[in-house]
Amino acid sequence: MKKFLLSLLTIILLYGAASAQTKAVQTAKISTPTIQCDMCKSKIETYLKRYDGISSINVNVKKKEVTVKYITDRINEEEIKTAIANAGYDAGDIPANEDSYKRLPKCCKKPEDGGGMKKE
Repeated sequence: MKKFLLSLLTIILLYGAASAQTKAVQTAKISTPTIQCDMCKSKIETYLKRYDGISSINVNVKKKEVTVKYITDRINEEEIKTAIANAGYDAGDIPANEDSYKRLPKCCKKPEDGGGMKKE
């Protein structure tokens, strides 16, 4: 009986330790109204891959949104929005960094600034 209780206690402790190591992953959908083309998509993906805690990135050019899965104890949604803004794109309620925006290729700039893809 003592061996059974000891085994049961060991299993419970191991389970508790294993579940404590599971990181909380969250998904954020961030509106990026200024993305125009696949080059914008590539730039945002490349830029966000540098950040620790981001596990997946999906940039949808047609919907003009970025879906990011991230580990909550390493990065948060505001930091991700700031990273996108630092790449030169508006992200939710955070406007693009002006210097980064100026360095974007013409196709990635807003239509009112002479950018965007040409309509055929």
